[in-house]
Amino acid sequence: MNPLGTAPAAVGTPPLADFSLEMTGKDVPALADVAGTVPPGTRVNVTFLGTEDLATRLAAARAVKRLGFVPVPHISARRLASRAEFERFLAALRADGTGDEVLTVGGDPARPEGPYADSLALIESGLLQRYGVRRVGISGYPEGHPAIDEDVLWSALRDKSAALAAGGLEGGIVTQFGFDVDPVLAWIERLRGDGTTLPVRIGVPGPAGARRLLSYAARFGVGTSASIVRKYGLSLTNLMGTAGPDRFLRALAEGYDPGRHGDVKIHFYTFGGLKATSEWIARVGKETCA
Repeated sequence: MNPLGTAPAAVGTPPLADFSLEMTGKDVPALADVAGTVPPGTRVNVTFLGTEDLATRLAAARAVKRLGFVPVPHISARRLASRAEFERFLAALRADGTGDEVLTVGGDPARPEGPYADSLALIESGLLQRYGVRRVGISGYPEGHPAIDEDVLWSALRDKSAALAAGGLEGGIVTQFGFDVDPVLAWIERLRGDGTTLPVRIGVPGPAGARRLLSYAARFGVGTSASIVRKYGLSLTNLMGTAGPDRFLRALAEGYDPGRHGDVKIHFYTFGGLKATSEWIARVGKETCA
């Protein structure tokens, strides 16, 4: 068995052993609850929600570090009201020792609340380096974005990759989650053909109820045709059921080619189910070692 818990695949199959997780500020108790299950040193992304304040975000990042994991705080460009607010956040992360790595995102607001229209503006500000950030994650959208044209997405990805290199920053890409492996691998292959060599973490939903997964998919513009949903293991006729990423990861293991896709790992969107996701990963890990 390979690290994804499937039949043997090509050497270089994305390892489940180096996965990353996502949490919100309110998930600190849940993270503490699963601390003995998640491998030390695992990257844990801390979201930048509009419903949470600076203190909540910082407390979550500190908890991630205290529990033995690597905090990756998100910074939402359009949610920052001013340069001063951006600097306060970065200064606090530096003081806490939790700002070595961040993930920059544009953010949900249709109109910026301050001077930063997108994540490129954050990268080009020069402030990340000034406050000790060394590695910066950016977003990727294999199935597109409901509010942004595909050509714009590709141009932005190139610009952000170039800006990271010009600023002496290490980088990586975390993709939006999806239910179909084929467009994800095709997107990564195009990315490599375009000359972008940044490592990619493929977004995967953790095990959750069908209704919740479909709700998030609709919110983020993820394809949910009946055939795709069925391929993933969801049932449109049984919205009370649950689904995990087993089929998705099995298809990924079968289709992944390190020569064409490069450095690829897994990022789990937990959707509030940090415990369920962590337990699922632990179970799969035990099965592969059995």
